[in-house]
Amino acid sequence: MRDLKYLAAFSTPLVAVLALYLGGYYTFLTPIYAFGMIPIMELIFSQNTINLSETEVEEKAANPIFDWLLYLNIPVVFGLLFVTLWNVSTNSYETYELVGLIFSTGIVLGSNGINVAHELGHRQTQYEQFMAKLLLWPSLYMHFFVEHNFGHHLHAATKEDPATARYNQVVYSFWFTSTIRQYLNAWKIQKNLRQRGNFSFFSLKNNMFWFTVLQIAYVVSILYFLGTLAFIFVLASAVVSFLLLETINYIEHYGLLRKKLASGRYERVREIHSWNSNHVIGRIVLYELTRHSDHHYKASKKYQLLDCHEKSPQMPFGYPTSMVMALIPPLWFKVMNKRIPNEMVNISK
Repeated sequence: MRDLKYLAAFSTPLVAVLALYLGGYYTFLTPIYAFGMIPIMELIFSQNTINLSETEVEEKAANPIFDWLLYLNIPVVFGLLFVTLWNVSTNSYETYELVGLIFSTGIVLGSNGINVAHELGHRQTQYEQFMAKLLLWPSLYMHFFVEHNFGHHLHAATKEDPATARYNQVVYSFWFTSTIRQYLNAWKIQKNLRQRGNFSFFSLKNNMFWFTVLQIAYVVSILYFLGTLAFIFVLASAVVSFLLLETINYIEHYGLLRKKLASGRYERVREIHSWNSNHVIGRIVLYELTRHSDHHYKASKKYQLLDCHEKSPQMPFGYPTSMVMALIPPLWFKVMNKRIPNEMVNISK
């Protein structure tokens, strides 16, 4: 039964369904739940730093339930999206209700869409990578598949990485720099992959070309079949979802940098180059994303097997709480700057 704890990740879309059903000011239930109730629960429940034994690792690695819990997000995410779009295009809503539904939908697209796509994108099977791309589609962030796997994991904790926030950089500035640079980097990476693989621009292997086609086709189809309001809704909820991702990127690597060696290369990525959080609630609802240090140390390791390392820099709060704190830069800097190793602060200068 303990393996089913990750069903808690579906609490977010469940709250979004409730928000859609109740309407009115209840449309804001999802952001209240995600960034109000969950942070409170994180403060109530203790951290868990225990790692799995070798026997438990073998058992959980072989148990397909953990994979199916990820796959289930596809019908959940798309089901909620289409039901919401249908309601928006056929019913009359007040402006504040639409704003609430945009945030509700965007949070689900981020937490159960992009976050799960991140996990599946690291898998080696084609069908799981296809699922990852599918979950990135409604967030209009399919380029994340290319940049994250071939860029971020190579350059994480360096100034060359768009997804590594600089020391004293505010999250609002990071949203722009990371979003724009990641997109441009994805095209550069794809160009290098195309030259190395010797395939044409219009080849099925050119992910960035087909990502662009699919995403344009998606928003144009919404505009044509469901109207202008649904079109605006799709764009706005996508923005909410990828800004949610970028806020997570911000807190995951803020101020942590690798040393450049005499050879001109960077030291290899270690457990000290990502922020770790062992707060139970955040771990469960985000499929262990908060054990990010081990994820970068061994990117191929599945979420249910990730470890806590004593060497890893520890966040004082869980990821949901930290995301809220990041939105208040003076508070974020006051809490986090003193936790960054001095040698890394010196590298950033």
